[in-house]
Amino acid sequence: MPIILKNATFINWETLQFKNTNVLINNELSKGISFINSINELDKTKYEIIDCSGKYVTKSFALGHHHIYSALARGMGAPKKSPDNFLEILKYIWWTLDKSLDKEMIEASALTTAIACAKNGVTFAIDHHASPYAIEGSLEIIAKAFDRVGVSHLLCYEITDRDGLEYANKGLDESENYLNSNQGLVGLHAAFTVGNQTLKKAVDLANRHNSGIHIHVAEDLYDQKFSIKNYQKRVIERLNEFGILKMNKSILGHCLHLNDNEKQLVANSNAWIVQNTESNLNNNVGYFNSVGLGNNIMLGTDGMHSNILQSAKAAFFVGQGFDSINYQGIYQRFRNVHRYLKTNDFEGDKDNNLVIFDYDSPTEFNEGNFLGHFLFGIENRHITNVISNGEFIVKNREIVKVDEQEILSFSKEQSKRLWAKMNKANFY
Repeated sequence: MPIILKNATFINWETLQFKNTNVLINNELSKGISFINSINELDKTKYEIIDCSGKYVTKSFALGHHHIYSALARGMGAPKKSPDNFLEILKYIWWTLDKSLDKEMIEASALTTAIACAKNGVTFAIDHHASPYAIEGSLEIIAKAFDRVGVSHLLCYEITDRDGLEYANKGLDESENYLNSNQGLVGLHAAFTVGNQTLKKAVDLANRHNSGIHIHVAEDLYDQKFSIKNYQKRVIERLNEFGILKMNKSILGHCLHLNDNEKQLVANSNAWIVQNTESNLNNNVGYFNSVGLGNNIMLGTDGMHSNILQSAKAAFFVGQGFDSINYQGIYQRFRNVHRYLKTNDFEGDKDNNLVIFDYDSPTEFNEGNFLGHFLFGIENRHITNVISNGEFIVKNREIVKVDEQEILSFSKEQSKRLWAKMNKANFY
């Protein structure tokens, strides 16, 4: 049934123009939304009418880099060894966690992540998954979980040589099987865990499927040091030689430790960068600086959470000391995911993906000062309803399509299993 948002204040996400109107939302993907001056003459039985008096409606959000595999990490115990550097953080925390995942844990991680996305106004997520001992079918599990909740997605499996070529090839096979019938990317962990043989296979796979490479780049200085020592070139130079920067769909995560030549290569390329400020702070790896990188920069959370509004604020505030960023610039990065998806013809980020928020501002709120409110006022707590592909997935702050409490109970069971496995694990 088509939805009408009555008496809404609609905010155009591109122009920031405010419009007092009634918004007609078609649940047929090709029809998007339209505006009606009056609904008095409509047959009310044919529409679901929601009174949005005093509320604001705008395009919902998208998230440029997520890790559903980290969803069950919250509250887990300390690692067996306290990490002294970034590589040890990976080994003793994240690589121990992802090796311990099984299919039930992946499903719980995906369902809870999709729910968190929806409640934070995110109707499209780009995810970078890893589960080395549960690779086969993992992307399909994630896709089905996201579809159940109503969140669109662009997935990839994190191919790596860190567990040997047998597992790298399993990652390649999983990627190919998924891409045969789904939109997606070809994921690589990071250049320092991917040898030339696997790198070439991944690029060939992406080219065969008209896809792109999604990879962590120079997140820590270790990545650069490893590349120079083993390949006699810097990370971006190596990726560029393999053709990754030529691909319009390629996503380069982090990009913290690049020199001027690497920045110029990226700026002159077709690739996109995704900034993950809070994760960088958490891992103490450095600070993002956009100077010289061009405008193809979007925002992600790197699995820290699903609140992309919070990540935008963090990127702006941290950027005051380490980046060149202003109000307009951070909002552009926040919305650039839509541009990435549209220019690359990915499906799921439609005009009828909307968020309704009840923003109790103590000051005037209009198109002239929207950006100030975006940074210093609007929060995820103001989100009341979320519409994805023309249908409610959050209504009156409640998840609509799945039983959230049932999923949370399932997730808690799986987290206990995961933590027990991690506690017994002796991978490193």
